[in-house]
Amino acid sequence: MSTFPGVDVSRYTYRVMWSVEDGEFVATCVEFPSLSWLADSQPAALQGLVDLVADTVTALTAEGEAVPEPMAQRTYSGKFNLRVGAGLHRRLAIKAAEEHLSLNQYVIRRLSEAS
Repeated sequence: MSTFPGVDVSRYTYRVMWSVEDGEFVATCVEFPSLSWLADSQPAALQGLVDLVADTVTALTAEGEAVPEPMAQRTYSGKFNLRVGAGLHRRLAIKAAEEHLSLNQYVIRRLSEAS
């Protein structure tokens, strides 16, 4: 996998899956949502996309544009705010109370189960 000044494209978040619609494997990259690569095998789809991402990073760098930071290298505080409707807030608070949990603990548990 290619490395460019300050950017190792192998550290980006890639996914390869079968596309029924295309009849091929499609590779995608979380940090570059507009890019994808189709191929008849998983390794070929991944390599094609890695090469495309490397070319894209090279072009962005040459043009002085921002290059996305790999998700794995980003830092997270562990906090985020979520706005929900009053009815959902009430239902969640009731469920949390029924399970003898704080609303925060209840939501974390549910999110963990869902992911």
